[in-house]
Amino acid sequence: MDMESNTSLKLDDLDFQILNILFTDSRTPFLEIARQCDVSGGTIHVRMKKMEDLGIIKGTKLIVDPSKLGYDVCCFIGIHLEKASCFNSVLDEMKKINEIVELHYTTGSYSILMKVLCKNMSHLQDLIMNKIQCIDGVQSTNTFISLLKPIDRNLQL
Repeated sequence: MDMESNTSLKLDDLDFQILNILFTDSRTPFLEIARQCDVSGGTIHVRMKKMEDLGIIKGTKLIVDPSKLGYDVCCFIGIHLEKASCFNSVLDEMKKINEIVELHYTTGSYSILMKVLCKNMSHLQDLIMNKIQCIDGVQSTNTFISLLKPIDRNLQL
């Protein structure tokens, strides 16, 4: 049995109820979660600790609207590597590029698929030409500009 199956066996309905409340509003106080779940605040603390220990809850993060900060261009860039053995050195260089907000090592057409945020098209051009394509091991790139994000949600349990 894989690790994910073992983890899901350790969760019960209360754990999923807690997660669903937090998916709606991650700032919900534990006592409010306890009230909604009809349990004590201590129970919520214990359950949260358990889910943190299992690696289900990895922390919290602030979600901002990048366009309100001047980052109006969101795109996905597919990367072809010269060879698979280049991945770690390419990854080390890409970690230094602040505009990259997600990076995935993938199967299919691209070795790497990443999400980047830029202020405008000239910023994107500079990013691609002067920061990404010049990394040793990057063979070629293919850029997809996001025009609209009609779905943006957490996993529904």
